[in-house]
Amino acid sequence: MTTSPAARNTPTSAPDEAPQGLPMAPPLVRRMACWMYEGALLFGVIFGTGLFLFGLVFAVGHLVPSLAPVQDAVNNRYALQAYVFLLLALYFTWFWSKGQTLAMKTWHIRVVDRQGHGLSRSKALVRYVWSWMWFLPPLAAGGYFRLPGGELTVILLGWVVVWALLARFHPQRQFLHDALAGTRLVHHKPAQPAKGRKFWQR
Repeated sequence: MTTSPAARNTPTSAPDEAPQGLPMAPPLVRRMACWMYEGALLFGVIFGTGLFLFGLVFAVGHLVPSLAPVQDAVNNRYALQAYVFLLLALYFTWFWSKGQTLAMKTWHIRVVDRQGHGLSRSKALVRYVWSWMWFLPPLAAGGYFRLPGGELTVILLGWVVVWALLARFHPQRQFLHDALAGTRLVHHKPAQPAKGRKFWQR
């Protein structure tokens, strides 16, 4: 029994799906564009909230001298790092549990678990912790070897490129921190509502 030419030319899976039947990740270029857009948005979030918080603490510290130790703590580098870490944890845990950040909506990307379901807040928090693999290894190396800012920047950018390209070795082209966290990035573009016909088209 021969197979018709049409049957032979019919693909066994959609072009955006992996051999296992799971959706492939969006193209790497689109994900990195979303990554950079996210960074630009976060700069505004951190700067805006930090300006308000530290301005408030500074004002209160001058009005209430007994709170001067609190003001000194805010000026501590480690306190600032803890503030940024917790602020980002709150930001990403909240939005990822909803499926998308603003940048992800712009680039039609959604984060789901391995079964394709939405993330719980605990799963989103796990993904946030693993996502620090974008920065933690070069930052740790820079601190250990006391590298100057220029060298640390080069190493950090190089590591970001390497970490992004490692997704090429995953079966669904997912980032490794997603594989470790049990999450996946998928294409997601909501259907546009049907537009009514104009009166001259009726």
